[in-house]
Amino acid sequence: MRRIPVVMDVDTGVDDACALLLAALHPEIELRAVTCVGGNTDVAQVTRNTLAVLEIAGREDVPVGRGAERPLIERAVHARHVHGDDGMGDLDWVHTDRQPDPRHAVELLRDVLGSAPEPVTLVPTAPMTNVALLARTYPDALRGVGRIVFMGGAAQRGNATASAEFNVFHDPEATAIVLDVAAERGIPVTMYGLDVFYEPKVSRAEARQLVSSGTDATRLAGELVEFQCERFGSDEATIGDAGAVCAVIDPEGIGTTELPVRVELAGTWSRGRTIVDVRDWSGDLDHDPHGRADAMIDVALEIDGRRYADLWLDTIGGTPRGAIS
Repeated sequence: MRRIPVVMDVDTGVDDACALLLAALHPEIELRAVTCVGGNTDVAQVTRNTLAVLEIAGREDVPVGRGAERPLIERAVHARHVHGDDGMGDLDWVHTDRQPDPRHAVELLRDVLGSAPEPVTLVPTAPMTNVALLARTYPDALRGVGRIVFMGGAAQRGNATASAEFNVFHDPEATAIVLDVAAERGIPVTMYGLDVFYEPKVSRAEARQLVSSGTDATRLAGELVEFQCERFGSDEATIGDAGAVCAVIDPEGIGTTELPVRVELAGTWSRGRTIVDVRDWSGDLDHDPHGRADAMIDVALEIDGRRYADLWLDTIGGTPRGAIS
């Protein structure tokens, strides 16, 4: 069985927890480390949440690093109105005596990526502050990155604002740095953004089956979905960030188009927007004073949501399947 070496950077959150459970439990993922950044809640709570989820999944072997408390420039914001006061739906799951790795998240990333015997897939499902700091502080460590698959941005919509997706909006300078550095170094990047984010959905009935199955990991997964159903008054909920991990395991489940991408850093109404250039004729570019963006990104625009939802459900339920050809 092929195993994909993965490092995740998270702001655990409800859907980050769904993503962590998938990465921790799927046999084709070799989860090397997880680093934490402020985002959905403060970084101290994010770190506790992450440690708790990995312990529930039986993966205490995975080192967890506490990272940046705030964005590079602006004050921190949060999304507790979406994820609950503790970031995990206030479901009383965050109980652990485990402590994070003594290294700062950036140093943990440096050590894990810098010593990797084979290219690692980096999966940020959070604001990319830690990754940007790594790129500027220890750029040689990026030699260990084979691909970046990040949850963030969108071609056509926002959620934090009308223009901007939350992870990019929280620290747009960080995302801009990471995309530029990846372009300079030839690191392939996949953007798993809001255009596909909401499509892998799990129903209340499927969540209830997980809760009743008995293990802590399946109960947590089911209760996280149920929380979202209650919060948004729906009979189904997205697995959110977990879709980005699905895209690593089963890349055929999404349709991507290589497109130039920039991050808007100055707009009054559009700061944090990912400017995805979908123009398909050269005449526009010939007269564009900005030219084409250097960062050519595989932007996910299509998805088989049921396929990814089933991949997540099967893995959490203990019958994981590999990529479908």
